[in-house]
Amino acid sequence: MSSHSLRRWSWIHKWSSLVCTVFMLLLCLTGLPLIYHHEIGHLLGNDVEAPALSSELAANPPRANIDEVIGAARALYPNKLTMYISQEIDEPAIWNVTLGDTPNDEHYKPIAVDARTAKVIVEPAFEGGAFMSTMFRLHVDLFAGLPGKLFLGFMGLLLLVAIVSGVVLYAPFMRKLDFGTVRHGRTERLKWLDLHNLLGIVTLVWALVVGATGMVNTWADVLLKYWQATEIADMLAPYKGAPPPATLASMDAAVKLAERVSPGMQVGFVAFPGTPFASPHHYGVYMRGNEAFSSRLYKPVLIDAQTGAITDQRELPWYLTALLISQPLHFGDYGGGWMKLLWALLDVATIVVLGSGLYLWVQRGRAVKRHAQAVAQQTPEIKQAAPALARSGEGR
Repeated sequence: MSSHSLRRWSWIHKWSSLVCTVFMLLLCLTGLPLIYHHEIGHLLGNDVEAPALSSELAANPPRANIDEVIGAARALYPNKLTMYISQEIDEPAIWNVTLGDTPNDEHYKPIAVDARTAKVIVEPAFEGGAFMSTMFRLHVDLFAGLPGKLFLGFMGLLLLVAIVSGVVLYAPFMRKLDFGTVRHGRTERLKWLDLHNLLGIVTLVWALVVGATGMVNTWADVLLKYWQATEIADMLAPYKGAPPPATLASMDAAVKLAERVSPGMQVGFVAFPGTPFASPHHYGVYMRGNEAFSSRLYKPVLIDAQTGAITDQRELPWYLTALLISQPLHFGDYGGGWMKLLWALLDVATIVVLGSGLYLWVQRGRAVKRHAQAVAQQTPEIKQAAPALARSGEGR
């Protein structure tokens, strides 16, 4: 690599890293507890567990009518609308019912209802309690909504630029050193430079995956709006100008119908009319696979909310599929405890990389300042020597 190219890549790496480092540190620190959000929720008492059944019922658990499940939740807040019902893949004994004042209410009320008895279990803490809610909002949008998400997406893009430029610089830097060399016994800054480069190259693939998937996740609102304006609008063309449904069809019947037309899949969540994942005229029943990874890939079944008949079912567009795949990859929560541990260790290593990068920049600034002061102190001597040199030249 020529000296000009080396300086150019160094400039790109320096400024892309400096601009995003503080925000990436924040995301790594807030992302660490989010990896273990289920475990922390359980520890804090915010995790919801289904009541134990008798041995006879546990052997063949009943399945409550979903309309009764929704009715039990709405009995707590009769003036609110039902927005969503959902089930976690590892907790089929609980229906999570979401109620709000409007179909897009951000201050919704989550209600956990026993899927076997249709009895309310508890009203869970909003987003897992104050601590986890704060971590989540800082990680997702900095409490700034869509502008915050897009800003963090741009920081993610700068992270990818910093990673790529760091790899380009790593090859000439390590040309005369063995891989993994950390030079001790010299300056502290040199030791941290070697650690920064070593951990950076070790976490390279993980940082690329998490950075890229995190950037995609920040586009979720924009992608959903585009999907609504294109494919959903196309599916709703026959309903153009039609009034909203006066009465709603049975949700229990709608779910059973969606299960019949989607063999080998189960209900992930159901969106009610007017919510972002449905339309003013439809239930959006989202079916998913039964495996850890396929459980994140959804197939929407649109059901007329008044007649209960299926009007359309199609695969999600590629950009929404990419969004749904990026979410489990980002948090590493689809591979069990060992994968969570790996994600946590790599997260900590990345924190060290980011922190050491800041340290190296500060130390380099101090070194440059010391050098400038040393040069400034030598300047008077040089000025005194200059006339003598001139006179000696004149004598010759």
